[in-house]
Amino acid sequence: MIKLAIVSPCYNEEEVLEASARRLLGLLGGMAAEGKLSADSFILFVNDGSRDRTWEIIRRLHADDSRVCGLCLARNVGHQNAIMAGMMAAKDRADAVITIDADLQDDLAAIPQMVSECESGRDIVYGVKVKRTADPLLKRLSATAFYRLQAKMGVESIYNHADFRLMSRRALDMLAGYQERNLYLRGLIPLIGLDTATVDDVISERQAGHSKYTLGRMLSLALDGITSFSVKPIYYIIYLGLAFLLISLAIGIYVIHALVAGTAVPGWSSLILSVWFVGGMVLISIGVVGAYIGKIYTEVKRRPLYNIKESLLGETNPSPFKGKKAEW
Repeated sequence: MIKLAIVSPCYNEEEVLEASARRLLGLLGGMAAEGKLSADSFILFVNDGSRDRTWEIIRRLHADDSRVCGLCLARNVGHQNAIMAGMMAAKDRADAVITIDADLQDDLAAIPQMVSECESGRDIVYGVKVKRTADPLLKRLSATAFYRLQAKMGVESIYNHADFRLMSRRALDMLAGYQERNLYLRGLIPLIGLDTATVDDVISERQAGHSKYTLGRMLSLALDGITSFSVKPIYYIIYLGLAFLLISLAIGIYVIHALVAGTAVPGWSSLILSVWFVGGMVLISIGVVGAYIGKIYTEVKRRPLYNIKESLLGETNPSPFKGKKAEW
């Protein structure tokens, strides 16, 4: 039987954490009773620098049930890095790891299917959202635009898949070999190349609190994904420059014709409009190139993705990270 670790990143999740732990423990207990999972499967909550009582609640849950484990990161490092911290801490303690957000809007009924796919030889199983009526309209529209934009830019990812997935220990060992500082797991994991499968993920309403994925964070994630896995934006700048060159040649021909025909009229408005338009495009182009240079700057410094302040990973398997800087 598979020993499963469920990794769940948490940022200010005190309102939903206890209910989420009860549901996940019930799922693990039920699957263990049915012989589908090892009885020592566990949950690993990753506290991503929360400012509320999240870590205090994780400590209490761990004291009540040793199947609830925890990692407390030294500071907020972001959703993707928190997921990576949990997966790297759990990969040597379990046969497979499932990542799921603490609000449990993802479909828990898909987890037994994921485990079944893993037992049949799949190393990566993606939860693909097939119904998002529980999400606000703006989030649904922005998510659709997000996936389509990635596809247009050449980013290899699974459409309508976020970070609800199962990975085997072999897949996690391979993922540990990727050394990017700018993590975008939705684009990185498909590069591993092992056998994969998908299961349906029906999104439910959040039980309490509010989503930490604001529109601004989604846009930032989209930018990270595109600039980390595609150079198409730079080529688009080149094409845009060539288009401007053709436009300027056409305008030059028109100006010469107007001078010869004597129909030239001074046009302050058109001149200012052209200057502002071209100037704006130049600044945008410089910004895109600057984003790539900034990523290179971040990568070459080789700073650790996260530091683990405290760990609750059970007495029988003390954390190798406790009190140390996490490096991979």
